[in-house]
Parts: sequence; structure tokens; C-alpha cells
Amino acid sequence: MNGLKNLFVKIRNLFELVKFSHTLFALPFALASMAVAAKGMPPMKIFIGILLCMIGARTAAMAFNRFLDWEFDKQNPRTQGRAKLATKREALALGIVSLGIFELGAFSLNSLCFFLSPLAAFLIVFYSLTKRFGPYSHAVLGLCLGLAPLGAWAAVKGSLASPLPYLLSLAVFFWTFGFDIIYALQDVEFDRRVGLYSLPAQFGEPFSLKLAALLHFLAWISWAVFGLIGDMRSPYWIALGVVAVILGYEHILSRAGGTRQINMAFFNMNAWISLFIFVGVLLSLSV
Repeated sequence: MNGLKNLFVKIRNLFELVKFSHTLFALPFALASMAVAAKGMPPMKIFIGILLCMIGARTAAMAFNRFLDWEFDKQNPRTQGRAKLATKREALALGIVSLGIFELGAFSLNSLCFFLSPLAAFLIVFYSLTKRFGPYSHAVLGLCLGLAPLGAWAAVKGSLASPLPYLLSLAVFFWTFGFDIIYALQDVEFDRRVGLYSLPAQFGEPFSLKLAALLHFLAWISWAVFGLIGDMRSPYWIALGVVAVILGYEHILSRAGGTRQINMAFFNMNAWISLFIFVGVLLSLSV
């Protein structure tokens, strides 16, 4: 009985280590792209393959991030607790296993997905290294999450000839780029002290907040163009209107400063944005 309890605690800690719940950020966009490509629900095999890819890729990215940043995280007051959830070796093992799940999912889909999977795998590992030599990690994270709609479209269609997945991916790129800049505001002093490069640490808070606002405006425009070209119906446009309000509130919170406000802007607001877009797409397809 104690063995099962310890196993449950270990699994729960590993999920907490990689913030498994944050899969909600990118998964709805992959599923939205899948639904538009399939004009509804694709065969179950494709749906399961997409889920495997999304969960595997996202978990691998966070696990490798924890492994590669282990010593930095132990010094940062905000992240010191991560070392209590697992060992460095366990983080590496989780990353390797999750990467294997991602590759298995890609292989189960089609040749295009499997052919492109090494590029995604490279970015998954490369992302965690970027803060060591330039303020580009936010853009690389945006690129990583932005690949999700492209991958889901390729899973359904077996090609990437349509402009629709590119528009959705571009929106996710801008959106992620912007919210990751906001999240990095919490670590400005630490990043400067240990020599890590983030946009806020390099260029200051006022510039970073203005850039994040511009990126979120470009994300909204990209979602709008996606809706126009994709002939989305009224539910999508209602959802996009709500997203505009949420984005505005996110920036109000981030300008208020403080860890609590930034965490609320990052976690709560962005989860709602991805869910509203997803539900808007689904309802648009059903009317």
C-alpha cells in the first residue's frame, strides 16, 4: 500500500515539476487546427496520435528545461522548490521518455509528421539553452508552441499546402512570445545577477511590456485573418472579441507589477484565451 502511495506521490511531483496543467496553453490550438482540417472530428487514430505528440513534446520540453537549468533553479528564490519535487536524473529520464512518446505519436500519424519531428525535437531541447547566449528564448518558445497547429494540420491532411495552419501558428507564435516576456519580468534581477539573457533583463520593463503588447496585437490580427480566410462563423468572432478583452486585462495586470498579478496574467488569462479560441472554432464548425 505504501509503495502505491509513494508511486502516486512521485507521479504527482513529476507532473508538478513540469507544470503538466500548462499543456492547456498549446493543446487547444492543435485541436482547433485538427478540427478545421478534418471539418469536424478526424479518425480516432489521428486524434490519439496528436494527443501523444502534444503531451510528449510539451512534457519533454519542460523536463529538459528543468534538467538543463537545474543549478540556476536552485539559486532562484522563485524556483528553489523544484529540486524538492524530483532529482536531476529523474528530470532527464522524464525528458527522454516524453521525447520517445512524441516520436511514437509522430510515427503513428504519417510520413510527413515523422519526417518533421526531428526539427521539433531539436527545438524542444534548444529552447532551454537560448537564455545563455541571447534574449531569444521567448521567441524560440513561441516557435515551439507555434508548431502545434502545423503539426495537427499535417496529421490530418498529410500536407501543409493551406495557409490556414500557418496563420494559426503565427498567432500562437506572437501570443506565446508576448506572454513569456511578461512571465520573465519576475526574474529580471536574478537573470542579471547570474548572467542569463532575457528581454526584460536586457532592455528593461517598459520596453518589454510595450513589445509584449505589440506582439499580442499581432496575435489578435493573425487570429482575425485566420477567421476571415477560414470563413469562421459568428461564434468564432464572439470568442475573438472576448479574447481581445482578456488580452487587455492581462496587460493591465502585468503593469500592476508583483508576482501574484504576473502569475494571474500568465496562468489564468492565457488558459482562457486558448480555450475561447478552441470553443469558438468548434462552434463555428457546427453552425
